[in-house]
Amino acid sequence: MSRPRHRTNAAVNARESSNASQSIPFHTSGMRIGLLGGSFNPSHHAHRAISLFAIKRLKLDRVWWLVSPGNPLKDNGELRDLDQRMEAARGMTADPRIDVSCLESVIGTRYTVDTILYLRRRACGLRFVWIMGADNLAQFHRWKNWRRIASEVPIAVIDRPPQSFRALAAPAAQALARYRLPESEAAGLADRRAPAWVFLTGIKLALSSTGLRNPDGSWKTKK
Repeated sequence: MSRPRHRTNAAVNARESSNASQSIPFHTSGMRIGLLGGSFNPSHHAHRAISLFAIKRLKLDRVWWLVSPGNPLKDNGELRDLDQRMEAARGMTADPRIDVSCLESVIGTRYTVDTILYLRRRACGLRFVWIMGADNLAQFHRWKNWRRIASEVPIAVIDRPPQSFRALAAPAAQALARYRLPESEAAGLADRRAPAWVFLTGIKLALSSTGLRNPDGSWKTKK
């Protein structure tokens, strides 16, 4: 005798919900959490440096690295297996305030807006800040529902020369110009009601994941 389908579906949904909850890093109510998304293909010391810089400047308690199943705006042909990227990212953090999560894979999305809406529902006692580099601000207007993202969480943009001028002249930066805070108010960004964003200078990192991949997509080994 077969089980009623609705019970099977309920069990599957409960299991998926449990897996998603386990993919949300440790936190306590009221924490200020920075969210750094990306493919991390591979992760590198600039990811860590940006995270520590954000913790200091934004007065964050932790930063979560959200390792994406794939970037909708990029060719994912050179993308390493998620487990490999997760393992490498965990080895790169080297700080207890940085956590690595595969939440996007568990909830079945590659879109930042879905991730943020999920976290806002499931971890509503936290104060989130989305962290992105200036290169991402330059193309933010191409992201799915980018205006919704900006209306859900404050955003910290990390200067990434030589992308600064291009980023600040981009459509998204222009559209959100009136919500930009002076850099001197960065420490209070997590307490701001979205939309609110700040452009942070003072860190100069040219390293990128692209530069750490060989032409065939394999990761370059350290010498």
